[in-house]
Amino acid sequence: MALDKVVGDILESARRDADQLIRSAEKEKTSILQLAQENVASKQKERDKQLEEALKRLRQQETSSAELEAKRIILNARKELLDRASREVLQDLVKMSDAEKGQLYGRIMARGSKVIPNPKVYCPKGEGRLLSGIPGVGSAQETDMGAGLVLESMDGMVRLDYRFKTILEGIWEKELKNVSNLLFG
Repeated sequence: MALDKVVGDILESARRDADQLIRSAEKEKTSILQLAQENVASKQKERDKQLEEALKRLRQQETSSAELEAKRIILNARKELLDRASREVLQDLVKMSDAEKGQLYGRIMARGSKVIPNPKVYCPKGEGRLLSGIPGVGSAQETDMGAGLVLESMDGMVRLDYRFKTILEGIWEKELKNVSNLLFG
């Protein structure tokens, strides 16, 4: 019996040791699982934060893109309006009555004659008659060109372009900002 008692004590001791090992392993398992859950939660929180920042950047980019597109549309509309206004002013100049063109040609000749005395004058076909009686015209030649006059020195070295389109473009470039401010504030 003594042997049975020794075997029983050994088995009991082994069971206690096994139970203690199992409890210790359970505690370690619980600790490892809790640590893993905390790690997962921390990583999830960091990922959520990064995702929120990425969404915020994306929203800002989209807003900026939309604002830029809106500005581009407005600028294009303004440019089209200014171009149309320029075209209409040029059409009004071209459609002036002969009396108004004659007066304007007289002012052009007065200004141009200060730079080129007795110039050759080029004018649109059918408008040579508007130059008769205007002082300072050396010779007049009708040609295919837009409304207005081109003055040229007799030797051909100096040329002044007083076509309405050229004058309007010069004024337009100088005054574009003022015109834009008047139209669009």
